[in-house]
Parts: sequence; structure tokens; C-alpha cells
Amino acid sequence: MSWSITATTVYCDAVGDEVTLLVYRDGSAKCTGFRKYRQPRSPMAEPAKGKSRPTAGVPACDGEQCARVFQYRDKLFAEEAGGK
Repeated sequence: MSWSITATTVYCDAVGDEVTLLVYRDGSAKCTGFRKYRQPRSPMAEPAKGKSRPTAGVPACDGEQCARVFQYRDKLFAEEAGGK
């Protein structure tokens, strides 16, 4: 394997925003949307200009069990295995 980490940005319907899917060489993977939306934001925090975000976790988000993350990871490892 010639990479340590790879990422892609996709639109996630569950959170209604773009998220980045990260896959590491050891097979672990995560989604930035889970971290961003899993906990309520501080009432003092202002959203970026022109952006609005929910202030609480998004029920439709599958968190660490997200199929999008697993599908992306599996695709990468399948491509790596097929290229050898």
C-alpha cells in the first residue's frame, strides 16, 4: 500500500452538508460529519457567513456505523488489491 491516508468529500443527505470521508492504511475510517454534528454547538458559536447548521446532533446520521464510510473504504482496498 503506497498511501497512509486518503480522503474524499461527498454531500451527505443525513446531515445536509458536505463531509469528508477519511480512510487510513490500517483500515480504520471516519467521517468528519459525525464529529461535526454529533454534539450540540455552543450557543455562543456563530455559523460561517451564509451557512446555517443544526444546533443538535442529526438523528439521520449513522455515526461510526455509516455505510458511506464503509463503502468508500472497501472500494479503496478493492482497488488496491486489484492493482497488484
